[in-house]
Amino acid sequence: MNQRLYNELLEIVTKEQIKIEEPMRRHTTFRVGGPADLFLMPRTPDEVKRIVDLLNKESVPYYILGNGSNLLVSDQGYRGVIVQIYKEMNQIEIEGDVVRAQAGALLSAVANRALEAELAGFEFAAGIPGTLGGACVMNAGAYGGEMKDVLKEVTVLTPDGEMITIPGEKLELGYRTSIIAKKGYIVLEAQIQLHDGEKDAIKAVMDDLKERRVSKQPLEYPSAGSTFKRPEGYFAGKLIQDAGLRGFQVGGAQVSEKHCGFVINKDHATAADVAELMRQVSERVEEQFGVKLEPEVKRLGEF
Repeated sequence: MNQRLYNELLEIVTKEQIKIEEPMRRHTTFRVGGPADLFLMPRTPDEVKRIVDLLNKESVPYYILGNGSNLLVSDQGYRGVIVQIYKEMNQIEIEGDVVRAQAGALLSAVANRALEAELAGFEFAAGIPGTLGGACVMNAGAYGGEMKDVLKEVTVLTPDGEMITIPGEKLELGYRTSIIAKKGYIVLEAQIQLHDGEKDAIKAVMDDLKERRVSKQPLEYPSAGSTFKRPEGYFAGKLIQDAGLRGFQVGGAQVSEKHCGFVINKDHATAADVAELMRQVSERVEEQFGVKLEPEVKRLGEF
């Protein structure tokens, strides 16, 4: 570890906000991954800005992490700095029919606050296991709803260290993409535009979607949710199933028997197991159907 860098970071954050050689399996929903050199947990947008400015100045590689619900970290870990925008930056405020929340707020927490305030329109996101920041970057969606429908504006940090606020209509939100992803912006907070609803009706929708998730998805195992993007005109899970890969296993990683669109950590899988399973699944599907499956899960580190 670079002692000088560590000391400089201590001028920005407290000792409690820095972990050295932190195992990434603790911070990803796959529950795999080796250690990151340094792991930072900023508490304010200003701390994020100062950290990123310093890392850029020192040419130190870094990665912005939420709750790690869409990430596969290599068994060797990450040679650089992980900046986690999560529990230390998760404030949620409601004013009228607008919810304003920091990037580290969980979508489930935002949905529950909206429910309490009798605001409708965010029910679709209640079961997505990610943070608001990640959802803005990837235009997260489920059950017919997506962030594009509700985002009023997003405040980001640009690679040049400038804080700017982008209105919803200029976010270029598409299937698993946005201007934030394209330009490498870091989400700091977002405003969500909802509408008045009736508490029981909102809760009924949330309960229904939860029931559908529990019955169809392998939530009892660590995973990163949908492993592959939806190919145009197809469903990834259906293609994998039709290729005869339900329950297919490499090491401790398995194609879920409950939902073939999910790769699960069935039994102490390594990141290498997961990566090899994904490679073989993709290869078999392309051989049989001529459709190339693109991973939805991001990789970090060396594979």
